[in-house]
Amino acid sequence: MKLRWKPLFVSILAALAAGGAGALLGGGMGSFEALAKPPLSPPGWVFPAVWTLLYIMMAAAAWRIYLLHGPAAARRRALRLYAAQLAVNALWPGLFFGLGLYWAAAVWLGVLIALVVMCESAFRRLDDLAGLLLIPYLLWCAFALYLNIGVAALN
Repeated sequence: MKLRWKPLFVSILAALAAGGAGALLGGGMGSFEALAKPPLSPPGWVFPAVWTLLYIMMAAAAWRIYLLHGPAAARRRALRLYAAQLAVNALWPGLFFGLGLYWAAAVWLGVLIALVVMCESAFRRLDDLAGLLLIPYLLWCAFALYLNIGVAALN
């Protein structure tokens, strides 16, 4: 696959912008530190570091799908799933941090996980590496759901 910098840059920018929008909607993690948290909860500084890496990996996966010369309909479907999960991802912090709706945020995370599974599957059918790049994201979302449910139950 030929390295095309402009589409890669746009893909990374779009993913990081979604993350930034989520951060703005959430209003920061200051309230998170005061919450009772379940076991295995990492310190607050871990979240932005992990999410930044995951957004870059997601963007690289989408970029690979965008550059494929395979069936256009399958690529469009895969990229629509990617855009949908990115939008759902960006709205979660508003529910959890911004509004404090912990149970609603957990349900929202379930929707996100379903979309990520569908996106990963669509990506993998077109490009193995693109699908693999989404696996850490899927695992982190599952971990986030555990943390979300734990916070909802404890607070």
